[in-house]
Amino acid sequence: MSGVYSGLHQSDPANRARLRWRARRGLLENDLILTRFLDAHEESLSDEEVDAFSRLMDLSDNALMDLLMAKKEPDAELDLPHVRALLTRLQQA
Repeated sequence: MSGVYSGLHQSDPANRARLRWRARRGLLENDLILTRFLDAHEESLSDEEVDAFSRLMDLSDNALMDLLMAKKEPDAELDLPHVRALLTRLQQA
């Protein structure tokens, strides 16, 4: 699945359900951070934020954890302003 999100998140319940399903991770720490963030912010996410979230969900659990714990910085296709902004929000969750 491509990391590029297409479609309107807020207007499509299927897209919202898909996003929450993708947030279920193998590492409990990731799962807790992502679930807590979605519980608090899912209904207010912009399509750009959903795109950033989807890109992060394409990562392996360990790579995602490194970004969430600020052990690494996003690079390559993740080095985008909207991905960095969402990471900052996730790190504060």
